Amino acid sequence: MAAVASMTTTGCIEETFPEEGAATQEQVGASATALESSLRGIPTQMSQGYFVYGDQVHETDMSYAGLIIAQTEMLGDMYVGKGANTGYDWYSNYNNFSRSYNDNSYFSYLPWFSLYKLVKGCNDVIGAVDIENASSSVKEVAGKAYAYRALDYFTLMYLFEPKENKYTDCSKVLGLTVPFVLPTTTLEQGQNNPRVPHDEMVQFILSDLTIAEECLANNVQDDKLYPSLACVYGLKARVYMWDEDYENAAKYARLAIDTHGQSPTTEAQWLDVNTGFNTAVQSWMWKMGYSAENMGNLCNWTGWMSSEAAWGYSDLTMPSIDRSLYDHINYSDFRKYTFLDPDRSVYDYKSCRGQEWLAEKPEYVSLKFRCKGGDYSTYTIGALADIPLMRVEEFYFIEAEAIAQTKGYAEGVKLLNSFMTQYRDPEYNCKAKDLREFQLENLMQMRIEFWGEGVAFPMAKRIAPGIMQNYEGTNAPGDAFKINCEGIKPNWNLVIPRFEYESNPILEKTNNPDPTQAVVGPSPVGEYS
Repeated sequence: MAAVASMTTTGCIEETFPEEGAATQEQVGASATALESSLRGIPTQMSQGYFVYGDQVHETDMSYAGLIIAQTEMLGDMYVGKGANTGYDWYSNYNNFSRSYNDNSYFSYLPWFSLYKLVKGCNDVIGAVDIENASSSVKEVAGKAYAYRALDYFTLMYLFEPKENKYTDCSKVLGLTVPFVLPTTTLEQGQNNPRVPHDEMVQFILSDLTIAEECLANNVQDDKLYPSLACVYGLKARVYMWDEDYENAAKYARLAIDTHGQSPTTEAQWLDVNTGFNTAVQSWMWKMGYSAENMGNLCNWTGWMSSEAAWGYSDLTMPSIDRSLYDHINYSDFRKYTFLDPDRSVYDYKSCRGQEWLAEKPEYVSLKFRCKGGDYSTYTIGALADIPLMRVEEFYFIEAEAIAQTKGYAEGVKLLNSFMTQYRDPEYNCKAKDLREFQLENLMQMRIEFWGEGVAFPMAKRIAPGIMQNYEGTNAPGDAFKINCEGIKPNWNLVIPRFEYESNPILEKTNNPDPTQAVVGPSPVGEYS
C-alpha cells in the first residue's frame, strides 16, 4: 500500500505545499503561460493509466475515466456478454457483493484517492492565483481549475454522502459529505479534518462555480478538454439537482443548453463505425482524452468499453447492456442499435472487425464506444479516443425532471416527449400518470442515453428507483449479480478508506456502514431482497 500512502488527504497536503502554507505565485508562476502548463496536467490526470497505485498494479486504476465505468456497473446497467468470463471484468465488482466493500477495500480506496489526487492538481493552480488582482488571461486559467475542482468535489459528495437505504443503518452519518482540502490547508489541519455537512459542501462547490462563471464569462472554448461557461452552468445544474433545489436546477440546465448552443448527437454520429463515441461532436460540451504517454495497452478506456478492441479486456468480457434496460428501448429509437439485438434481422449492424466477427457475438453486446478510426488491433491508435464527460443531452433530462418538480409532472412529460420525438424516437410517448412515475421514466431514458458514461448514477442515487437484476430472462451472469434492492443498493454509499482515517482519525467515528454482507444474492426472482 505504499503507493497509496501519499494519496491520503493529509498526504496530499504534505506532498504538495511548502511548510509555511500555500504555494506562492512565484513558485507556480503568475503568467498565463506558466499556469496553463499546470492546468494541462489536470485533464491528462483524469484519464491517466495506473494513476494511484503505479505501473501495472491495477488495470482499473484509470482515474476519473475508471470511475465512470464503475458507476455504470453500480447501476447494474452493464454485464459481461453471454458466455464471457466474468473474472476478466474487474469493474464488475462494483455491481455485486462478492467482494468486500469495507474500509480496507480497493473499491473504496480507488475513488477516494483518485479524486483527492485530482483535487490536489486543481489546488496547485488555484493556490497560485490572486483572483482579485489577476489579469484576464490568468483569471481564465484559474476559472477552469475552479470548474475542475467543483467537478471533483461534487463527485466525492455524491459517491460518499450516504443516502438512506433498507439494508444498512446510515442514521448517524446522514447529511455528511467529505473533508475539505484547500490550498491553505495545513498538515496539522488535515489530521483533524471532519466530514463537511451537506449544505456547507453544496455552498462551497457553488462558490467555486460562481468564481469559474465570472472568470470564463468571455471564454471561447477552443478545446473541449477544458470546461467552458456552458460546462459551468451544467455543473451548477447537477449540484442543484443533487441538492433538490429544482428551481435553480431547471434554470441552469436551460442556461447550459442555450449557452452551448449546439444540437444533440445525431443518429449518424451515434452509430458511426469509425468515430462513434470516440470523437467529440457538436453535442459534447466537455471531454477527456488520451495521449500515447498516459495509457497502457490494458489500462485505457477503449480497452475496457469497446467490444471491438482486440488488445484489452473488453475482447474477453464483451460489455453488454442489461436486458430489461434494452427491452425498454423502442425499435423506432435508433439508440436500440447501439446493442446487438437477439434477432439480427431487425438492423444491418456494422463492425470495423467485419461481419463474420459480428455474427459470432452474443445478444446485448455494446457497439457504442468504437475504436478510434476503426483500428481495433493497434492500441496506440485505436485507444486514442475522446471520452464524453458532459453532453448537452443531459440537461434536457435534468430540465424535464426539475420542471416536473416545480410546475407539475405533466409539464415534465411535455419536455421529455419533445426531446425524445425530435432527437431519438419519433414514436416515443411518455404516459406517466404522476410525478414518481415520470421520475422513473425520465431516469430510465437517462440510463439508456448515457449507458457507459456514468451520468445517470447521481440521479438514480437521489431518487432511489429500486434496482432489479434478478428477473425472468435476466442476462446477469451469475448469482452474485442477481440482486434486487429496494430504493438504492447499499454499496452506492462508498466507505471511507481505513488508510485515510489512520492519518485523520476523526473520520473513523463518522464512516459509512460496511455494505458487504447487507444483501446476499440471489434475490427472489422479481422481488426485492
